[in-house]
Amino acid sequence: MRKVVDCREMPSESNCTLAISGEEDEVVRAAGEHAASVHGHENTPELREQIRTTLKDEAPQHA
Repeated sequence: MRKVVDCREMPSESNCTLAISGEEDEVVRAAGEHAASVHGHENTPELREQIRTTLKDEAPQHA
């Protein structure tokens, strides 16, 4: 199952609206890079593990 992380669900001074979805490891990697480049966090193993705990299953898309 694809996973999703959504910045709107995190405390943020920038009111970021980015959502990232994909396979779990892809999402964690991309979200860590986003957190570092946009939000000023350090992209550490601890940050990526914290991100991993916030992942949700992506809602199925119906055509």
